[in-house]
Amino acid sequence: MSLIVVGSMAFDAIETPFGKSDRIIGGAATYIAWSASNFTKSIKQISVVGGDFPKEELQALEQRGVSMEGVQIKEDEKSFFWSGKYHMDMNTRDTLETQLNVLANFQPVVPQSFQDCEFLMLGNLVPAVQMSVIEQLKHRPKLVVMDTMNFWMEVALDDLKKVLKKVDVLLVNDSEARELSHEFSLVKAAKIIMKMGPQYLIIKKGEHGALLFHKDNVFFAPALPLEDVFDPTGAGDTFAGGFIGHIARTKDVSFDNMKTAIIVGSAMASFCVEKFGTERLRTLTKKDIDYRIVQFQELVNFDIELV
Repeated sequence: MSLIVVGSMAFDAIETPFGKSDRIIGGAATYIAWSASNFTKSIKQISVVGGDFPKEELQALEQRGVSMEGVQIKEDEKSFFWSGKYHMDMNTRDTLETQLNVLANFQPVVPQSFQDCEFLMLGNLVPAVQMSVIEQLKHRPKLVVMDTMNFWMEVALDDLKKVLKKVDVLLVNDSEARELSHEFSLVKAAKIIMKMGPQYLIIKKGEHGALLFHKDNVFFAPALPLEDVFDPTGAGDTFAGGFIGHIARTKDVSFDNMKTAIIVGSAMASFCVEKFGTERLRTLTKKDIDYRIVQFQELVNFDIELV
């Protein structure tokens, strides 16, 4: 059984208060696959790239156990490109340029060899594309996780709501949760969003951690305080990769295991921001990851005596 990852594979150009990159490899599916491949080796990628996308980048992921059979290569077209500039707080950014290119008319195709999918991770994409992948699967996966963003709430809300009815876990940040629910309180927002379809809701709060909601249960995972943060661009996708990677490895979709998965995702995201693009993710070892997870455990572990 396997994990399908759907999303963009692209180029980014990033400027932060602490540095600037030229065109580097990015895209939701890229970050998710690099992150998840630390935990499971049966990953099936669905995406689209242009002829300008380096073949060695695809090969690097293949060497990590990621199948590229579902990645369309449009040789005569250009890959998706995004350029952005971050403010000093590193939580807000300005989009300088977006070139949809091959993503403008992307029609995903799920290969026959992907039909054994047990877990599905829908990276941030047009809701209609996410729905297309779900509808092409002959058997419903054990768990469907979906990421989305404010933009789709503004331009494709009806399609987004249709997809929400088909997913088990929704990943959004706090501003997206508030926009989707029209509630300021994240607890109230969670209750409204879970009525839209997802049984579980994860609200990412950047440097302030993440919240997991399920029925009346709430779990909070902190973010590790870091001395250096260079590039938060792929942090959310890297978080998603760690989360779904742990779920796929353990094959346990319980609330308790999702709590562990959020810690794993947070640990992976903390690595991502230390360098530009996927650079830090490429050099990680199991020892690095295990130590970082222990750091998270120590961050919130305490004894208290009530008198």
